[in-house]
Amino acid sequence: MVFILHVSEGRCDILQNHAQKGSSDVKPSIYSMEINALKEWLEENGEKPFRAGQIFDWLYQKRVSSFEEMTNLSKSLRKMLEEHFTITTLKTLVQQTSSDGTSKFLFELHDGFSIETVLMRHDYGNSLCVTTQVGCRIGCTFCASTLGGLKRHLTAGEIVSQVVKVQRVLDETNERISSIVVMGIGEPFDNYDALMSFIRIVNHEKGLNIGARHITVSTSGIVPKIYCFADENLQINFAVSLHAPNSELRSRLMPINRAYPLDELMKAVVYYINKTGRRVTFEYGLFGGVNDQKEHAVELANLIKGLKCHVNLIPVNYVPERNYVRTPRKQIYEFKRILEKHGVNVTIRREQGHDIDAACGQLRAKERKEETR
Repeated sequence: MVFILHVSEGRCDILQNHAQKGSSDVKPSIYSMEINALKEWLEENGEKPFRAGQIFDWLYQKRVSSFEEMTNLSKSLRKMLEEHFTITTLKTLVQQTSSDGTSKFLFELHDGFSIETVLMRHDYGNSLCVTTQVGCRIGCTFCASTLGGLKRHLTAGEIVSQVVKVQRVLDETNERISSIVVMGIGEPFDNYDALMSFIRIVNHEKGLNIGARHITVSTSGIVPKIYCFADENLQINFAVSLHAPNSELRSRLMPINRAYPLDELMKAVVYYINKTGRRVTFEYGLFGGVNDQKEHAVELANLIKGLKCHVNLIPVNYVPERNYVRTPRKQIYEFKRILEKHGVNVTIRREQGHDIDAACGQLRAKERKEETR
């Protein structure tokens, strides 16, 4: 795994050394176009820029599936859109629904690869967990998403289309996606530009209009991108997959820690908090006998002492492809109690989808073995 950072014109980019883009002969997705880029394209093609707002309304409010349905656009513009863009469609391969209302979708992309999207129902609304890559190269030892490695990055449009596709399902019952978590298959910061375009599109008032404070992005800890994300100065919620209180244990669980050690990660987190004034959530999965002992709780409390943060304890889902076991319930609450005693703001994530393949990458690993070998 090689991450090369370079800075150009104030932007940082990770050169992805073996991620394959989609076929170059495939028309770009209209869902990948931010509204300002669409305005520029329209002007370059002799059209009025205000048409971009109309196109966004058709795509994200009326949620049409063809350009021909955009009846307040001229026939010539509709034809030009058809010639230059595609409206990304996702084929539903599998849909599983849990007794608690959680729905997991396995979607097929235009090139035959598959991705997962999860709809979670809460008292306060519907939350959608989206995927940013086909597979993952970060290699976390507890995650089924990394089985088979990284196949390719998703375009912004392929990420957006997950939201549109599930929203169409909810339209049938007059429900709405109220929040988005970017915690599905893949490392979002390893596909940074597509991620940021996705956020701007779904957040835009003429787009899906999901409020910034209702969008959460999680990273395994690609340190340079945390600095970039802080400098974006957005009101997006930010989470870090921590999972260990020291660098040695974290390297065993998460190989990314060898590239970006824990002390560098914590410096980046401090920068983010100071720059944005926003709280960081630390995701901490509890793995039986590995990172869930009393001394780990004390060490974690000392690591994050004084930071504007929150810890989300995650009782691990058993993944048959991985060899970790669940921490006993009593021990989970003892871990929480120790953190609280040290002044840490902490919650235990409510388990959802326990009776379906809801853990990240599980459904894809079961249904698409040829992709995850």
